[in-house]
Amino acid sequence: MIVGIPREAKEGERRVALTPAAVHALASRGHEVRVESGAGAAVEFPDEAYALAGARIVDAAGAWQGELVVKVKEVLPAEFRHLRRGQALFCFMHIVGEPDLARALASRGITAIAFEMVRDLTGQFPLLAPMSAIAGRLAIERGIALLGRAPERVLVLGAGHAGASAAQAAADCGAEVTILCRRRESVEGHRRRLGGRCEVGVADALAVERCALAADLVIGAVFLPGTPTPKLLPRSLVKRMRPGSVLVDVSIDAGGVAETSRPTSHAEPSYVEEGVVHCCIANLPAAVPREASELLSAAALPFVLQLAGGVKRALCQSDALRAGVLLWEGRVTHEGIAGETGLAFAPLTDRDLA
Repeated sequence: MIVGIPREAKEGERRVALTPAAVHALASRGHEVRVESGAGAAVEFPDEAYALAGARIVDAAGAWQGELVVKVKEVLPAEFRHLRRGQALFCFMHIVGEPDLARALASRGITAIAFEMVRDLTGQFPLLAPMSAIAGRLAIERGIALLGRAPERVLVLGAGHAGASAAQAAADCGAEVTILCRRRESVEGHRRRLGGRCEVGVADALAVERCALAADLVIGAVFLPGTPTPKLLPRSLVKRMRPGSVLVDVSIDAGGVAETSRPTSHAEPSYVEEGVVHCCIANLPAAVPREASELLSAAALPFVLQLAGGVKRALCQSDALRAGVLLWEGRVTHEGIAGETGLAFAPLTDRDLA
């Protein structure tokens, strides 16, 4: 199969989806790998390293000619011209809550397999997890930079990989940390996982209000697969938070935890709304591109190898990959996305893969 690896187009995105070692694994199995020139430059993987690994170094159009295109972040409008009917995309799609993007991909007959939706037998998200852990750690670093000091009281909304990572990093700074999760039955498990270093509770409206008003740093780290992030921080609550307090909203890719959240970038990372400093960088792990690229590539490679052996066969054999399919040849296979776009919902069936 021809596998394309384009250079990332999103502002500030310095990661690359697959390292030279991963490309070698594909090429040694007979696959043709086309890497756009400069795709790995920001992480010190030069074109020569990819060429030695067995890749063809091509321009953007050449990389997008792959039957399977593997990238890091969502497809941007400037990249739409490269899309071809019947092509499979494997990346962080972020089309939940983005109906225009979903319609654009659907109209071009794309098969979209989302990194963030691939789910293993234990219910975990193996491609999202390493990036979430990095994002949680970096969220605390960003918060400290914006506060200009170490935080005293930190509220973390969400107890997944990003939330747990943020809570640990905040506790390491000596902060008093509260982490609020969705389900009451999960509280004790999260408390054990965090080693008793943080207060753990349920994210009901009263608890969120009490903790948000007391915190000088709030981390939004809620992830509900395939669903926009619930607005746990309404504008009326943000308005009452401590003046000069900081919200770092890691959940911004799915809309963010606050009504006042909107995407920011590495170039312009923050803004002030209702007296609260907001930082809502949608690709926070790009701040440590080498580390993030190596972890993402290692997590993605087993799935890429399966897909390169035939997309239909891979989806037949892997429930994890099948969980990641949001569009199948332009057809919407995710009910939530169908509702957002007004397009017909048609779940993926064994007949599609025969």
